[in-house]
Amino acid sequence: MEKIDSLDKKILEIISNNARIPFKDVAAKCGVSRAAIHQRVQRLIDMNVIVGSGYHVNPASFGYNTCTYIGITLEKGSMYAGVVKEFAKISEIVECHYTTGPYTMLVKLYAKDNAHLMELLNGRIQQINGVVSTETLISLTQSIKKVLPIGGPQKEAKPQMEEDWKKIED
Repeated sequence: MEKIDSLDKKILEIISNNARIPFKDVAAKCGVSRAAIHQRVQRLIDMNVIVGSGYHVNPASFGYNTCTYIGITLEKGSMYAGVVKEFAKISEIVECHYTTGPYTMLVKLYAKDNAHLMELLNGRIQQINGVVSTETLISLTQSIKKVLPIGGPQKEAKPQMEEDWKKIED
């Protein structure tokens, strides 16, 4: 793998905190040309260091008000690939991980409400061949969401909403 130098790290830190920043502004912050930024970013994409970009849509804007993590136990770990294929058909599942510990898998999904969540659990997830049991954890609020530190220490994470600050301070 090619070496990632301090300029690459600085570029990654800037664009991972604001994917919409124009390359001319990244270039100005780094003290290099726009062409250098374009070349470096393309190289980082080619190296599979940068694996995506885009906008994050608030699920609540579309009525998905319940964020849920579900620990799933499979009959056999070897059933994982088949179960993943079935999970991929459930649009509300946004993440799926093969894990160690008490669960074989951990999924994150968004449901419109508790009735929708129950429909997904009982009518879809628990009906998949190989799923032995599930444990559901509902997220009440997300207080921290940040990117991994690339260079040095990361800035202090701020809660997403002003109300979260009040909850933390109380």
